Amino acid sequence: MKAVPKLKGENQRFLALGKGRIIMNVEHLLRNKGRKIISIRPQLTLSDAASSLSLHRIGALIVSDDDNPILGILSERDIVWAIAARGAAALKETIADNMTREVVVCTGAATTIEVMEQMTNNKFRHMPVVESGKLLGIVSIGDIVKHRIAEVEAETEEMREYIAKAGEMPRSREL
Repeated sequence: MKAVPKLKGENQRFLALGKGRIIMNVEHLLRNKGRKIISIRPQLTLSDAASSLSLHRIGALIVSDDDNPILGILSERDIVWAIAARGAAALKETIADNMTREVVVCTGAATTIEVMEQMTNNKFRHMPVVESGKLLGIVSIGDIVKHRIAEVEAETEEMREYIAKAGEMPRSREL
């Protein structure tokens, strides 16, 4: 498993940036969205995976067994690519034969910006969150985008308040 670089002070809740601004980390995001993890066994078929994705209305499954919390990850894209390459017969193939085995993970201390950069640069949309070898949750690009929109809206409101206050300030008189 590859990991996102860790921040100094792994127990940080967020990274402060200037006056009153913060960038939340993944731990904060998981507390807000929840830690529910949907996993699937590697010996099951792509058809089983598609059913699970549809049932849970999610875009990726953690592939695991009793001994390994993360053997791989299987996304809806993996299923589509298999069908495009081999036709409907691909749905009878095992998950193990189609999953991504080198899973990029992050810790709870990773910032949302770090995770977004990893997802964008490596062209994937789901990242498991792991601490001390234990799977804590999974974040998606949708989770990150939702959070970033909220951050931008808060920054916009701060700017509006700043501008409004600046307009109320007495102007110095010219001599």
